[in-house]
Amino acid sequence: MRSLSPTLLSAQKQATLTPYVKVEAKNQISGVVRYEWSRLYTGSEDDYFHAVTMPGDGSLIRARITPPADSNKLYRQRVPAPGPSSDFSQWTYTGQRDAAAVACASLGGEVSVFWIDAVNRKIQRIKSTDYGVSWGSPEVIDYSPTTSIGGLAAAYKPNGDLALFFADQATLYVKKYINGQWQAKAAWDKSTGDLSGVACVYDSDWNLLITGKDAAGNFKLWSLIYGDGGDVAVDSWSALKELASAPSGGEFEYHQPFLDKPDVYRCFFIEKFTGSQAYNRPFWSHSVLEARFIDNLWREPVPFNLSSEYGLAMAHYGDYCWLSSPAGVWRAGLTPQSLDLSADILAVREELKETSGRLVVELRNDEGQYTSPGQGNLSPLDIGCQLDFSLGYRTSAGDEVSSGQTFSLEAYEHTSSGGKASLILYAWDGWGEIAAWRARHQFRWNKASSQMSVKDILAFVLARVGLKLEVKSQSSAITSFYPDFIINSGDRGETVVRKLLSFVPDVLFIEGGKAYILNPQASDGSVYSYGVEHQILEASYKQGAWELNRVQVEGYDSGSAQAIVVDSFAWEEIDRLYDRLRQLEDSNIATVAQAQQRGEAYLRGAEIASAGGSILVPVNCGQQLYDVIDITDRRAGLTSEKRRVLGLTLVYEPRRGEYLQRLWLGAV
Repeated sequence: MRSLSPTLLSAQKQATLTPYVKVEAKNQISGVVRYEWSRLYTGSEDDYFHAVTMPGDGSLIRARITPPADSNKLYRQRVPAPGPSSDFSQWTYTGQRDAAAVACASLGGEVSVFWIDAVNRKIQRIKSTDYGVSWGSPEVIDYSPTTSIGGLAAAYKPNGDLALFFADQATLYVKKYINGQWQAKAAWDKSTGDLSGVACVYDSDWNLLITGKDAAGNFKLWSLIYGDGGDVAVDSWSALKELASAPSGGEFEYHQPFLDKPDVYRCFFIEKFTGSQAYNRPFWSHSVLEARFIDNLWREPVPFNLSSEYGLAMAHYGDYCWLSSPAGVWRAGLTPQSLDLSADILAVREELKETSGRLVVELRNDEGQYTSPGQGNLSPLDIGCQLDFSLGYRTSAGDEVSSGQTFSLEAYEHTSSGGKASLILYAWDGWGEIAAWRARHQFRWNKASSQMSVKDILAFVLARVGLKLEVKSQSSAITSFYPDFIINSGDRGETVVRKLLSFVPDVLFIEGGKAYILNPQASDGSVYSYGVEHQILEASYKQGAWELNRVQVEGYDSGSAQAIVVDSFAWEEIDRLYDRLRQLEDSNIATVAQAQQRGEAYLRGAEIASAGGSILVPVNCGQQLYDVIDITDRRAGLTSEKRRVLGLTLVYEPRRGEYLQRLWLGAV
């Protein structure tokens, strides 16, 4: 149950109630700002290697290399106070040519541009200490092993140290600048095929995106950390973690990643298709709300409306995030925007079930104030926007709400009748996003070794639709079971999530852009009481037979080459009804303990579903799915009887004086 203030908790139990409901539209998806890019510059420059950074004065520093036909010349650009009226066409030739790759980084007034000479292998830098207004002479800081450079990236640490990363064939190198001195370059400890790109941002560690091939020739987009004592030890490398994959010999490849962190981690990379109607297309993604980089929790990559082989570099300053290519500049606001709709609410209906959540809001539109959603003052209110829904009452402390519920606007409808007009909003919660998701390509875990537990895989899948997985309580199985699990291209998100949850006794509910794992136990205590202080207006209580009361689980112990067969029983139910058998076969189950856990999980689900019914009550602003409540209803012979909430339906109809909540019940 969500936490309520003492005054709100007291108000919702009173005989006389004054409802207060709040609905806000926000330019967010699952708590993350949805960027709306506007192109400010379209030029004629050739699409080739490039970079961008924004120093402490907010100027835009761009660098680019011309194609081989123009001798791979290095150009730089500084645009002070960039905006819609700025000139992004003026470039300054640095006098350098034969550049194989380029990177930019800045801190305060210091700006560095790095490149590698494709003829003599020199790794060079030019530096500015006045925000890119003037530049020093080129300095040679090292040499690359070969001229086969697959990518270059750099990032400053807040104390002035910096790290330069470059990919030379199948090896990624790091060159650090510490306390004013360049250190010897160091190679990573990974074994892959040739690399095709690297991007970097500093945030307690040097966080990287890498494109290239693995040792088997499969094309990959990975995340990687070079440690600085944040999540990874200093000068250590984390494991490579996959964001996207394409098989060797196929028609898809990944190249040219760029990375930034204006709010959450955001990235662009190139997907290259070599089949019929070949293309090079930028795709973008961002990490989910509050995720650490090491978690590798990224939303499903989305195509960007551009054809480009060399991608889009990112930078941010103030209220804007910027994209840059040699021939293009884009800008998007990164500030959250909101629109309070509460004063115009005519009706609300909310339905929360175990695998779905819906919200319908009716707004008065008599004055035409909502005729143009998504435009002008209504810009936050548009298809795909986030609706924050908060329940409350007028209390002795004023209007108070319990916040935390969010939905995504899926559709809206204008209605008019009898001189009245309304705008009706139709929204779904994260279960709708899960249902809409389809796997773009195949993933497989734990084929030959224990890579990711059920919980880890679930977190990865939920992140693809923008949801962060949190834990209310969890079973030992969800963190210790490592199934050989495959997601095939085209698999539905809802099917994948249900299959993962079938392995464990845990349940999942979604609220506020997050998904919460909970392990329901028969011993769970009640979080709220109905029937004494909080009245029950209407009730029904159903008790039924268990759908199954015996589960036979079959696995296989590869060590002993023997089958594992374990029965789990609900003896009291068997005594009443004889056995109702469910047989399960899963080659992932390798121990008796795992078989017992699976059988008990199925029996727990049958036990919870065996009870039913509902109670109709004045709205409890903090009630959540799977809460355990206790009910006192002497007419039904119940005194502090525990039930579990398996569904909620809320109706707010101020014209009829209704502010009610129906709780759908199950056994504890």
